[in-house]
Amino acid sequence: MVRVAIADDHPVVRDGLGLLMDMLPDVELVGVAATGLEIVALADAREIDVILMDLRMPKLGGVEAIRKIRARHPDIKVVVLTTYADDVAEIADAYEAGAVDILTKDADRKDIHAAVVAAFKGLVSPRIVRRRENRAPDGLTAREVDVLRLIAAGKSNSEIIAQLGVSEATIKTHINRIFAKTESEHRAQAVRYAYRHGLASSDE
Repeated sequence: MVRVAIADDHPVVRDGLGLLMDMLPDVELVGVAATGLEIVALADAREIDVILMDLRMPKLGGVEAIRKIRARHPDIKVVVLTTYADDVAEIADAYEAGAVDILTKDADRKDIHAAVVAAFKGLVSPRIVRRRENRAPDGLTAREVDVLRLIAAGKSNSEIIAQLGVSEATIKTHINRIFAKTESEHRAQAVRYAYRHGLASSDE
């Protein structure tokens, strides 16, 4: 039996996933949590094989919850269930924190069951394998790569802010981190770095 816990702040989602787990013959539901703090506490208190984890929860976000759980209980596998699969930076952070697979919340019973069983067996989703093989150099995050590509495309800070939908302070932070990680003193050097490492092309 695969011992599964569910972490999601929406009662309807928790209840639906709970009913699904109860219907699976090789799965035992051992607990549910509505916040990141609750799932961390549950991981400390119960024997869990796989956690179905939402990323956007109150008190402690899913990514940070994954980090804490994996640090304390490396044998627990985490499968992310999210509504926001198009949030590249957040998904990348979940992968880096130790998630072994990610599904959208409209995934069907067969896909969720397969992901839980695969995680229990220690299998890593091909999506994550591909991401690890294509990991950005020098510790750049997915969002920093996004910003660097836009810089290389000649976008101004205001244009990057409009395209990514973030604040000016956030963009300045990303750019400062990009400069530090790429050892660039100005945008031109960062652009050269982007082309040298295949993070930008003349087609962009």
